[in-house]
Amino acid sequence: MSVLAIENLSKNYGGIKALQNISFAVPPQTVFGILGPNGSGKTTLLGIVMDVLKASSGTYSWNGEQSSVAIRKSIGTLLETPNFYHYLSAEDNLKIAAKIKGKGEDNIDNVLKVVNLYQRKSSKFSTYSLGMKQRLAIASALLGDPDILVFDEPTNGLDPAGIAEIRELIKDLNRKGKTIIMASHILDEVEKVCTHVAIIQKGVLKTVGSVKEVMNNTSGGNTASTNVTLIELSADNNELLKNILQEMNGISQIVIIDSYLQITCNENIGAADVNRFCFEKGVVLKKLNEKHKSLETRFLEITGNQSDR
Repeated sequence: MSVLAIENLSKNYGGIKALQNISFAVPPQTVFGILGPNGSGKTTLLGIVMDVLKASSGTYSWNGEQSSVAIRKSIGTLLETPNFYHYLSAEDNLKIAAKIKGKGEDNIDNVLKVVNLYQRKSSKFSTYSLGMKQRLAIASALLGDPDILVFDEPTNGLDPAGIAEIRELIKDLNRKGKTIIMASHILDEVEKVCTHVAIIQKGVLKTVGSVKEVMNNTSGGNTASTNVTLIELSADNNELLKNILQEMNGISQIVIIDSYLQITCNENIGAADVNRFCFEKGVVLKKLNEKHKSLETRFLEITGNQSDR
């Protein structure tokens, strides 16, 4: 059974279609990234499934049940930065959060240990770094030990050290069996932390599946198949090398970049095949590097390099 099942979800603001017939399912115990350019509808989608916003049409369910107040309270959420009191300690802020959420105070020490803030639990919130403040926000979401966590842009505004802290925390929470649904536009972080991803652009679901499926486009998305290999190579005479490579079957593109060439091959051709072909043609390669396609590359193939705003 899916943790979250969304069926034909749409949201309109007058003539603006923020979401258009979105459908996907979140498997249990995954880190599911909802990825899209700024203004794509990610936050709107999370707002709907957490009952903050009302959908124009479509349905969604949590663990096979229609959403309810009880279900919503059982999910740990971080949709916006909590209003912590700067002059209070982390512990006192969490006591207030627990009271507001109707949770007990018995696991406050535990959640502070989980987010690595226990040693600073008596420090005022105003003394925390941005990364520590975000970890405290996640600690607030962990009150009551929920099995499902929903985060909207959990690393937004953080420096590299803070991003790394949150990344490792999310991975650790997932290893402990929690399902994490997170919206983000930071492609590198999604690739490092997520097991599954849905890519949304202008309110339209472009593709969905495991990160591996999306990278290879075997998930049944709406885009054409692009299973390719990128190879960087060079020789003493790159013009001669380029002419020779044009004779090799399976190479779809050859681009000269500074002092080397980058070629795009079909998935059946690897660096060893290219090296062998060039050697047989009398060309010895000085550089040969097979690159793995990044999620950023795949994302740009699907959406183009533009914001949705």
